[in-house]
Amino acid sequence: MSDPVLEAAIADFLVELRVERGLSPLTIAAYRRDLAQFAASAGTRWRDDPTPLIEFVAALQRRGAKGSTQARKSAAVRSFYAFALREGIASRDVPGLVDAPRAGSYLPDVLAPDDVVRILDAPPPDEPVGIRDRAILELLYDCGLRVSELVGLDTGRVDLEQLQVRVIGKGNRERRVPMGEEARERLHRYRSGPRQAWTAKRPTDAEFVGRRGHRMSREAVWGLVKRWTAVAGVTERVTPHTFRHSFATHLLEGGADLRVVQALLGHASISTTQLYTHLTGERVREVYARAHPRA
Repeated sequence: MSDPVLEAAIADFLVELRVERGLSPLTIAAYRRDLAQFAASAGTRWRDDPTPLIEFVAALQRRGAKGSTQARKSAAVRSFYAFALREGIASRDVPGLVDAPRAGSYLPDVLAPDDVVRILDAPPPDEPVGIRDRAILELLYDCGLRVSELVGLDTGRVDLEQLQVRVIGKGNRERRVPMGEEARERLHRYRSGPRQAWTAKRPTDAEFVGRRGHRMSREAVWGLVKRWTAVAGVTERVTPHTFRHSFATHLLEGGADLRVVQALLGHASISTTQLYTHLTGERVREVYARAHPRA
């Protein structure tokens, strides 16, 4: 059974994240999920006993969670403990007694350019839902957007004339991302066709809407990516974030500067973007091994 004191402390911590640190609602929601998972098994020992944290990480390992997932969830709990110590709720520096799980050498999945094209062209260009989904898929890849950024887009932030999108990313930071001619064409067809019809009686600022005129959800975008990936005959696991990974990797392979890719992705730290340089190195070695007669 969860400890009421722990639940109250977590609630206060989440308020601090929102009010004092200014973290985005999506980041706070991730903290809430991770800390609720910890609280479900921590009991009342958590204030001075490292066992609950050790068991929490061990349970993640038993379930086969990736090293990056273990590290993220553990980091959320450790941040909470720092707050609890400052507030006098915890009586011991528990994280200091427990080794943090390592994130490992996780490399994101990246699609081959031909597979990207097959998925982007999978929705039918003459059906309302297909027209919308072609615009969504194109924008995910063309601009490297996170799915939360895509569904949060308002029409006023998408400038077809100037070929650019103003994106509100993590930490409420705004960045401007260019788009290509194909993205502009697909968005124009969607805006002047399905979107105009679906929002005629339900005005909204949302760029991407469903047939009832409501802003699309993250889950809806995940579903359409899965659907059109299957239609395209691509057997790899593809999520909305796969297009973002592919966007970054293909830019670097094409000779783009790392700092430019960092700005386009909205990464606060260059070290996050550098992950893609390792990935590009792996892909170069794969191509070499497959293509060179002496490899």
